Amino acid sequence: MKYIRRSLEDVVSQVTREYPVVLITGPRQVGKTTMLQKMAEGTDRRYVSLDDLNERNLAKTDPELFLQLHKPPILIDEVQYAPELFT
Repeated sequence: MKYIRRSLEDVVSQVTREYPVVLITGPRQVGKTTMLQKMAEGTDRRYVSLDDLNERNLAKTDPELFLQLHKPPILIDEVQYAPELFT
């Protein structure tokens, strides 16, 4: 399937230079994950999804270790499943 570039990519690129954390929200199935994965290609950004139950469990039970294993810059998808990461 051909990737459709989103105009939001320019905004995300700009704000990630200014802020250490950016939260992207929106309705389901509109391409948030696809956009971020595409933007991470060819960069040092890594992607981890908390849909993965092992990653989610680690993020919830030991957020410090999770962030040591997944050093920034990182894209954390479905982060709402582990609010423990926000503290």
